[in-house]
Amino acid sequence: MNFQRGRKHEDLEMSLIPLIDVLLVIIIFLVVGATFSRIHELNITLPTAEAAAPEEKPNMVTVGIDASGRYSINRVDLADGSVESIVAALQKAVGDSKDPVIVVSADANSTHQSVINVMEAAREAGYTHITFATQAKGS
Repeated sequence: MNFQRGRKHEDLEMSLIPLIDVLLVIIIFLVVGATFSRIHELNITLPTAEAAAPEEKPNMVTVGIDASGRYSINRVDLADGSVESIVAALQKAVGDSKDPVIVVSADANSTHQSVINVMEAAREAGYTHITFATQAKGS
């Protein structure tokens, strides 16, 4: 029954553009998925190695810098904050050990120059392994 007399029905038209877009996306997913599945098909036997743990731990020298610019090396306060005195204190703390790790533990409010002084002293003393101590934000 046609309750709408005189009104003509419009012909339904199918738009192919969205269908083509969807098919292109599916093809992209298939190509990417096929590329990654080849990696998983490789049968690789990894080489093994037996390495003993190092017998001695690296010598760690802790350099503390407080907010006012005072230095301490391995918890021993330095009277003078010059680069030369830091070099002498580092060499005394390191002793005869090889490749020491210098851990700079600077206060967040310490000056940039005080940290640079420690780095310069380590360079002059020939110590290349320098790291910085930090703490997590929640701590």
